[in-house]
Amino acid sequence: MASDSSPPAPVPTVSLIVPTFNEAANIDELLDSVCAAFPTGLEIEVLFVDDSTDDTPEVVERAAARCPMPVSVLHREVAEGGLGGAVVAGIARTSAPWIVVMDADLQHPPHLVPQLVKAGEHAAAELVVASRYAEGGGRDGLAGGYRTAVSGASTALTKALFPRLLRGVSDPMSGFFAIRREAIDRAVREAETRQEGGLRPLGYKILLELAVRCRPRGVVEVPYAFGERFAGESKSTVREGLRFLRHLADLRTSDKSARMVAFGLIGVSGLVPNLLALWVLTGATSLHYAVAEVLANQLGVLWNFALLEFLVYRSGKPGRGARRLLGFAVLSNADLLARIPLMMLLVERAGLGPVTATVISLVVVFVVRFLLVDTLVYRRRRTAAERAASPPAAGVRDRHAA
Repeated sequence: MASDSSPPAPVPTVSLIVPTFNEAANIDELLDSVCAAFPTGLEIEVLFVDDSTDDTPEVVERAAARCPMPVSVLHREVAEGGLGGAVVAGIARTSAPWIVVMDADLQHPPHLVPQLVKAGEHAAAELVVASRYAEGGGRDGLAGGYRTAVSGASTALTKALFPRLLRGVSDPMSGFFAIRREAIDRAVREAETRQEGGLRPLGYKILLELAVRCRPRGVVEVPYAFGERFAGESKSTVREGLRFLRHLADLRTSDKSARMVAFGLIGVSGLVPNLLALWVLTGATSLHYAVAEVLANQLGVLWNFALLEFLVYRSGKPGRGARRLLGFAVLSNADLLARIPLMMLLVERAGLGPVTATVISLVVVFVVRFLLVDTLVYRRRRTAAERAASPPAAGVRDRHAA
């Protein structure tokens, strides 16, 4: 029997993940540049995670035929999590110890990919950020003063919210970086141990997600000049900006203590619609003030629920909003029923003054209500990282182009 004497395929050192959305016009130039950038001895696999509605996957397959490294396409019919979700799906389907993420529009220079990996190896760092703001970098490729201002403001806001976790990262909004797979695997294992959500990317700022949740050991930066888009149009929109703000809120409230603070602040903000509705009802109708307060309280409940859904509990299961609203409303309206008896008990049995008893009852009932809402109304769902690690579901086509 003849044996197959062909040498085994080399194990890749780098998994280059390129999320794409209608980038067909950029693919040939990008792959040619990547092929030219990699020296002999540094093995690379390239995975395009594609959410396109054009022929980008077919263009990748044709262009991959002339590439010396393996190139494949993972096409998603449903773009869950946006660009960040695409990167997480790509991480789960690659194997190299180094993961490099870059855009397909050539604003990220492909020749810098090997330098990112070498910088990480030299510094024994788990994260290497290609930075527009490091000395020697530039952001001339941002189109117009508006995008420049938005980029600068977003960077400042992000660093202000995470001063410790982003120490040493001058460009947390960068879409061009290298990270060791070990850092991601460790973060997912620790999240599973704590029974907390793992990676939950939303929109296009995946570096921020990885830096905050993975907490890589050692960070270095490599300066680069953000270039002009080779072809096509920018995917930066107002909608993506809103998703970014929501993502920031989700990251900032990822632990229970931070969620409790946000829960309290949102509750305080709910006094505004509550008091406004009470003022209208008592002034424009003949309702008794007690009845008016019950009705006005419902507006405050709706206000609080809407903000919690949008800012704090993005991971609530889709399609169950009515059930969550009902549970939240029941717990919120039970607040008075629980607080008044507790206040009376503190006054009559513990001998406390009415003001002190009221404050204590407010704090106790608030903590209990938060814990009930956090654990009963918003149950933890399967994370994006766990879903991505599963075999491809219907609607996902994994193509090996070379």
